Amino acid sequence: MKLISVYTGSFKGLSEESWMLALVMLINRAGSMVLPFLGVYMTGHLHFSIENSGIILSFFGIGSVLGSWLGGLITDKIGEYRVQSLSLLLSVPLFCLIPLFKTEVGLAAIILIQSIVSETFRPANSVAITKYAKPENITRAFSLNRMAVNLGFSIGPALGGILSAISYEFLFFSNALAALLAGLMYIRFFGKRNKLASLKPKKVKEAIAVRKENSPYRDGKFLLYSFFCMLFAICFFQLFSTLTIFYKDTAHLSQQSIGYILGYSGFLIVLLEMGFVQIAEKYFNLAFTLFIGTVLCGVSYVMLVFDHSILTLVVSMTLLCIGEIWTLPFMSTITALRSGKNNKGAYMGMNGISVALAFIITPYVGTMTADKLGFNTLWIGTGVLAVGIAVGFYFVIPWMLKKREINS
Repeated sequence: MKLISVYTGSFKGLSEESWMLALVMLINRAGSMVLPFLGVYMTGHLHFSIENSGIILSFFGIGSVLGSWLGGLITDKIGEYRVQSLSLLLSVPLFCLIPLFKTEVGLAAIILIQSIVSETFRPANSVAITKYAKPENITRAFSLNRMAVNLGFSIGPALGGILSAISYEFLFFSNALAALLAGLMYIRFFGKRNKLASLKPKKVKEAIAVRKENSPYRDGKFLLYSFFCMLFAICFFQLFSTLTIFYKDTAHLSQQSIGYILGYSGFLIVLLEMGFVQIAEKYFNLAFTLFIGTVLCGVSYVMLVFDHSILTLVVSMTLLCIGEIWTLPFMSTITALRSGKNNKGAYMGMNGISVALAFIITPYVGTMTADKLGFNTLWIGTGVLAVGIAVGFYFVIPWMLKKREINS
């Protein structure tokens, strides 16, 4: 009963707007069922080569980088409400257009455009979270949003598998419908609230942030911090590329078993994130939280060198999930603290770019290392890099933020 009380207590104090932002994100990401099946669609339905399909998929990562930059830029100019509304609504026709492009060049172009438009949503959404969350609840508001993302990504691929079996066109149209529903819900709920907020600006925790630079691209301390964020994302994103290959080729798991472990990770994030974030906020400072979270991620990969049993794989995934919980939402909080009142979108966009770059780099570096040097080298290298990143976080964060922010 006490555990249940602690868990439910971690949700208390979150604003109604924070819950609605999470619900919009849940619907939007549950509808993001196209990406996991694009590779199968291109090789099986359009008969593209595996190599060319991989090149086309890289355009999604390029679009993510451009979208994060553009979203951060225009959010500071026209506001997070307009950017999120436009991103969701413009995604609708773009999803419907994808099945009309049958050539490799055409499909790469439409995927690039769709990715740019969709990813402008992220920095604007992050700004909205800081805008509507109470100062003491910013990290938990980010965690609630991430929990919605994880739940959406758990639902989306399952629905995508069913819909793609019926028709790939049906899959794209369903994706468009989800974006439309999320957009209409967002506009209906936040339309009046945005007008009221613009008339009566709300002071949030960035009031105590360090703001020596007007642009994140000229903020040397923040650029160094973003570089460490990118390195962490490169380590973590092994989960989505080389780790599944390792499960299949080295641990000899069936596709069904791989699905169970990945499903377990999503379930664990949903179950534990809010409670573990509350623990970190109560007992740790920001620098130590990212330090221990990054180390746990590294340990989770190094474990795979010594044993491939199902128990070890589950424990490794558990540590990876806890490390993720104690790193990713706090990375957004630190970015919000570093930014100023009028450049929050640019800072969130820069942080998004660091993660999007990792999305491009990780598959190539990970698969090349595993192919040339073996998985053991990859996991040991990832673990060593993670420890170095953890030390970097531990010293860069206090250097970048004021003392009272680090201990808050």
